[in-house]
Amino acid sequence: MIVFRYLSREVLLTLSAVSAVLLVIIMSGRFIRYLAQAAQGLLDPGVLLLIMAYRIPGFLQLILPLGLFLGILLAYGRMYLDSEMTVLSATGMSQQRLFTYSLAPAAIVALLAGWLSLGLAPQGVEHVARILNQQSAMTELDTLVPGRFQSMKNGARVTYTEELSEDRGSLAGVFISEKQLTSKGDKERGISVLVAESGHQEIQPDGSRYLILENGYRYDGNPGQADYRAIKYETYGVLLPKPEVATDVTDREAIATRELIGSDQPRLKSELQWRLSIPVLVFVVTLLAVPLSRVNPRQGRFLKLLPAILLYMAYLAMLIAARGALDNEKIPAVLGLWWVHGVFVLIGLLLLYWEPLRLRWAARRAVLEVARG
Repeated sequence: MIVFRYLSREVLLTLSAVSAVLLVIIMSGRFIRYLAQAAQGLLDPGVLLLIMAYRIPGFLQLILPLGLFLGILLAYGRMYLDSEMTVLSATGMSQQRLFTYSLAPAAIVALLAGWLSLGLAPQGVEHVARILNQQSAMTELDTLVPGRFQSMKNGARVTYTEELSEDRGSLAGVFISEKQLTSKGDKERGISVLVAESGHQEIQPDGSRYLILENGYRYDGNPGQADYRAIKYETYGVLLPKPEVATDVTDREAIATRELIGSDQPRLKSELQWRLSIPVLVFVVTLLAVPLSRVNPRQGRFLKLLPAILLYMAYLAMLIAARGALDNEKIPAVLGLWWVHGVFVLIGLLLLYWEPLRLRWAARRAVLEVARG
């Protein structure tokens, strides 16, 4: 029992450290992406932290299996390097018993990953999709920040205002620059610049919103050329475009698991199998990691780390490929993703029993040679 608690503690501590580092790395990359959209005025900066909080379960469901895999490799690899595993082996600790002991922390991780995959992650994706839909429904005026040039439509439109009322209904000192394209939309035929002393928002019966500019000028032409046109106006209406918020979530990811059960749609069947595969993945990578963690102290603890990571990447890549094939009905739903797990279970069993079988064959060969001699 003491050895069991020691091994479990080492694996769980290493798992926690590795998962925390991976979570920070993934969240940082995703936060930078959302922050860039907020800087362009496509997202309200106030919802960034809320979006990241809702995305954490989705990140963790994929991080935990990898964290457990690396945790076993690093924890047991250190024990082999410090000859702790040699001492345990002398007391009867075999690879099979070590794998049995490792199933306890794996079961904890599998339960947590299953809870995230089947419950929390879809709810988080649903909340993120709702927030992004609300942001997409906002107009340019809703995301405008006074005193800052705001770029939209990939830089084709730039808007600026000196002052903006609290209700975002009135502006002062307005500047709008927009590239004019040909009817086919493939070539630029000039730039249109609007300046106005003030402006306000009007909503039409069809729901479209216009920015009504007052007392200003419109300039049309090409930069560096003299063939431009200047028009003075008292009132000018500008259609307010909606921000095009880029999202990385799909509709099926937001569907509750109970709604996926019994569905006849191939995409929903593959989504259900993908969610169920996450806890299965935990046990399979445990089977792979235990034999791969065995290293020779002279070779160093990181000798098998790179091949092990490549094996994990191959596993995950095959799951993703099988998911795509299941979406396109190229493989039957009964076979689904389970054949991928089966292949790597066989690989894990081969790795787990290879060393005992090799020693047994070597001993048998030695006995035969002695008998012949």
